[in-house]
Amino acid sequence: MKKLSILPHLAVVATFAFAGSVAQADEVKGNAAAGNAKVWLCVGCHSIPDYRADYPLVYKVPMLGGQNAAYVATALSEYKKGDRKHPTMRAIAASLSDQDMADIGEYYAAQTASSPKNPLK
Repeated sequence: MKKLSILPHLAVVATFAFAGSVAQADEVKGNAAAGNAKVWLCVGCHSIPDYRADYPLVYKVPMLGGQNAAYVATALSEYKKGDRKHPTMRAIAASLSDQDMADIGEYYAAQTASSPKNPLK
């Protein structure tokens, strides 16, 4: 019977653990002020109260103001990867970098009903 060394297995596990910590360290930080210049395309649908889009199906478009920044960035990332299937959102998200998504998330998270730029956000 052969003796198997555990050291190579530990090295592999340590490599994956280190890679995960590096990915977390590189987490993108959003900036609401930078996001202000990046939401120009979003407001066409997401700033209209009770707006309903009809492509590909009729659905209510959500207002994004006050939404959690990480949720917005994650949703955009999922559209970009194809995990969420709305074709218009997927096309828009495809043009965004991780920094853009984080900035847009922070921008919408900072919005309130009394925000001066667009209280409907």
